[in-house]
Amino acid sequence: MSDNANEFTIGQLSKATGVGIETIRYYERIGMMPEVPRGPGGHRRYDDLTFRRLSFIRKGKAAGFTQKEVRGLLALVDEHSYTCGEVQEITQEHLNSVRVKIDDLRRLEAVLSDMIQQCAGGDVPECPIIDALFSGADL
Repeated sequence: MSDNANEFTIGQLSKATGVGIETIRYYERIGMMPEVPRGPGGHRRYDDLTFRRLSFIRKGKAAGFTQKEVRGLLALVDEHSYTCGEVQEITQEHLNSVRVKIDDLRRLEAVLSDMIQQCAGGDVPECPIIDALFSGADL
């Protein structure tokens, strides 16, 4: 950290948040992170607010929110126009989406498990797994 405990270089910000330097730059390019002022040496100087914003983005992504959803939440915060109910609604929609994905993964797990059980393994070139993948049937 720099002499000012409230300022970070991009490397320090990256280390403190666990977000890669190139990812931070990407978020800046696409407008998810604000442009930050440069210090006397021309280096970007990140403050606690940018640290918190980047942490928010990282945690939102870790919770499975899409980039669009994270942007939407940030827009509500930036506009100071959100209610807890609005955030709850967005999160409920996301949870519903996660539950659909879990159901899809459970179906996929069953299909893959069935494919493995149909396969005897061994050295023969015939394989029910390959046959199933080449078949016209959906998984």
